[in-house]
Amino acid sequence: MKRAYERLLEYVKIYTTSDENSGTTPSAGREFDLARILVEEMTAIGIRDAHVDDLCYVYGTIPASPGYEKAPAVGFLAHLDTAPDFCGEQVRPQIHEQYDGGEIRLGQSGRILSPEMFPDLKERIGQTLITTDGTTLLGADDKAGIAEIMTAAERILSADREGSGRPHGKICIAFTPDEEIGSGAADLDLEKFGARYAYTVDGDREEQIVYETFNACEAKFEIHGVNIHPGDAKNRMVNAGLIAARIVSMLPPYETPSCTEKYEGFYHVTSIEGTVEKAAVSMIVRDHSSALFEARMQTLRHMEKMLNEAYGEGTVRLTIRQQYRNMAEKLQDCMHLIENVKEIIRGMGKEPDVSPVRGGTDGAQLTFRGLPCPNLGTGGSAFHGPYEHISAEAMDFVVGVIMRIVEKYADAQDGHDRTD
Repeated sequence: MKRAYERLLEYVKIYTTSDENSGTTPSAGREFDLARILVEEMTAIGIRDAHVDDLCYVYGTIPASPGYEKAPAVGFLAHLDTAPDFCGEQVRPQIHEQYDGGEIRLGQSGRILSPEMFPDLKERIGQTLITTDGTTLLGADDKAGIAEIMTAAERILSADREGSGRPHGKICIAFTPDEEIGSGAADLDLEKFGARYAYTVDGDREEQIVYETFNACEAKFEIHGVNIHPGDAKNRMVNAGLIAARIVSMLPPYETPSCTEKYEGFYHVTSIEGTVEKAAVSMIVRDHSSALFEARMQTLRHMEKMLNEAYGEGTVRLTIRQQYRNMAEKLQDCMHLIENVKEIIRGMGKEPDVSPVRGGTDGAQLTFRGLPCPNLGTGGSAFHGPYEHISAEAMDFVVGVIMRIVEKYADAQDGHDRTD
């Protein structure tokens, strides 16, 4: 049977970057390329109901062992797309066996992966490290999660056939499109998926378990100016470009991603464009605290009001699009999902890393839709860019975590939560 990293090496070569400017689901038709390959592979390893729907959601189930039908159905999810932040096409993964802990030159790109910049590399000494060639991202976010789920599924099914494995409840698998642009879980059919509890496999270090995410939204200011010949513009010109600059200057200067950490929220301007006649400022807004998140959105609305009072009604139009909420609010009644994984990770010789993620996952949306769904690490680091890296051994560890989660919930025959 394949190891998870061997699957990853195959998956990352398939171009699946989502398109943030698209209005369709999936946002890019190329996401179907990986989805169809996964359906074929799922069928080959024995998942009989594997299929992909018209929206590029891949589904499959492993039936419960005889006599274990009442155990809670546990699901595992990962996403097909890679981030549009950096090139995800023509990925050429590089393998560094027995990594020595030193600097790695990333192909001919001129970029160097160094332990000084990425201290986690020191923990990968002696392992098989997988990197980019410096010209693309790797795509371990989240093709590593896919590979780990697929590998765990293959091993469970093989043990079922041989009669050598532990009995288990129903196992539900799904791979989703467009997580990187904030809409990955929106159209997942929860009834078809069939899980009572689930985990996304979409985090960083292999010992990570995340149940606190940001509250998140996108905000866009559209500015409509009045373009008059500059020689005759006194008291008549309204320069949309200058108003865009004023919007940026009104934001708190130290509440940006580069100045914040841990539970601190931020405003992140992602683009500024425009002319005298028309301009736009786009940003994302994040905060772990629901109250502070609401206050940030109110700040933006107040800015819109002030600018329209200064330049005329209709000059500035603010649009806010909600993306996801902090799933910690909803997981307080299902903390066994976190406690069980902590126990598993300790039993495998590592100390669990339970920390807030400065981002979000499909699990945040799913939790608010009624499916409790914290997030597991994948073993990777430096996602969304050319320094992305992951080790084969870290991926093996995550496969073990997934299989032990399945075992943990198999004993809950009465359907109650397993919290011991």
